[in-house]
Amino acid sequence: MKTCIILCGGQSKRMGKDKGSLLIQNKPMIKYILSTLNDEIDETIIVLNDCKRINEYSEFINPNDYNYKLKFIQDEIKNKGPMSGILTGLNNISSEYSLVLPCDNPFIGKTTIKKLFDEIDGKYQAIVPYHNPENIIKTTEPLHAIYRKDITEIINELISNNELHIKGLIEKIDTNFVLIDNKKILKKEFRNLNYPKDLKMFH
Repeated sequence: MKTCIILCGGQSKRMGKDKGSLLIQNKPMIKYILSTLNDEIDETIIVLNDCKRINEYSEFINPNDYNYKLKFIQDEIKNKGPMSGILTGLNNISSEYSLVLPCDNPFIGKTTIKKLFDEIDGKYQAIVPYHNPENIIKTTEPLHAIYRKDITEIINELISNNELHIKGLIEKIDTNFVLIDNKKILKKEFRNLNYPKDLKMFH
């Protein structure tokens, strides 16, 4: 079974408005990701801040539009960034591993998703893409990665110590680092839309 956790708990301060629901060519940004996941996974968990955001997203996302099980979950620990989102997601998945994606990347493709899942061998607790072999940790993409469910205890410990940097997590667990080689995994698929000016490419 394959699962994806989509993180939608960010405050979107740089964009100035909620990013997952932001319309790109008349389509909410998160829906590009949801469509890409069709035929690739069996379950998707969308992690949001609270019940209010869940209700808002439920208004424009119909689980019946996708050929996998889809559910909304609110952050178990508030205001702790993506670390809490990953924890919440992993605590609610039906599989041993899950792909984690941010809601602000409509570019991720099916080939990259397949490649990351193909790297699962049971030995590692995470499969994390990176850009530069000369500086692996600094150039990793830990919010476009696969994590094993059994790391939740480590995440809880990090949150308790207010150590919220995801790169600190991947240094503490058994991680398989996968090069973004621009062949099987394309660099352009890791662009995030953070600022209003980033939306100009769609006009």
